Amino acid sequence: MALFQSNNPVFNEKVLQKVGSTHAEGAMTIKGTIYKMTFLLALVMMAAIYAWGAPAREQNVMPLLWGGAIGGFVLAIIITFKKEWAQYLAPAYALAEGLFLGVISVYYSSLYEGIVLQAVGITFATFLAMLILYGTRIIRATEKFKAIVFTATAGIALFYMLALVLSFFNINIPFLHEGSTIGIIFSLVVVVVAALNLIINFDLIETGAAQGAPKYFEWYASFGMLVTLVWLYLEILRLLSKLNRR
Repeated sequence: MALFQSNNPVFNEKVLQKVGSTHAEGAMTIKGTIYKMTFLLALVMMAAIYAWGAPAREQNVMPLLWGGAIGGFVLAIIITFKKEWAQYLAPAYALAEGLFLGVISVYYSSLYEGIVLQAVGITFATFLAMLILYGTRIIRATEKFKAIVFTATAGIALFYMLALVLSFFNINIPFLHEGSTIGIIFSLVVVVVAALNLIINFDLIETGAAQGAPKYFEWYASFGMLVTLVWLYLEILRLLSKLNRR
């Protein structure tokens, strides 16, 4: 049925069909993707550590926050539509997100002691759990599964956009930020959806390697994984902050 066909522009199998198979520079491999993903995570950590130390240096963090947020968003849009540029732009995206995450983490850490380490630990524990569930095929990335996860992800994105627009008119949605029961349940649902997106990331990497996608697709797949991990970390931070407020 058309209802259950995935239309996600980042993780759709049509992406692999468009990029074709092996190019002259070689084919995508799982090992190569892991190396590139490790490199991007290292860049995120370096930039985050730099941003984390900004207050101690009496440096204005707002340029780091907005520069990282806006720069990361623009780079993500470009990479999504120009996948072959991922090999050049994905490192810049990692640095931008690192700056953004560093400032955000400082803010949450100032409110709740230890929350950042908890969020980092839960994020990587979730990553490992999803990897095991995917590797053992307990969860399979079927077309129906991809479509449901994409629909849920798109719904959450639209809801956040609506909340942002309403905030310009001083209209706030309470459960987005408050530690009420509804707010906690909402955050739990979003965390689960973000975690399930990792399954789609794993499938993209495995399918791309199996189909002999071009070498630059390793960067694109690593970028996609990083996007999901950043989102998952931010949502876990939000959930933990709500639990602390209770």
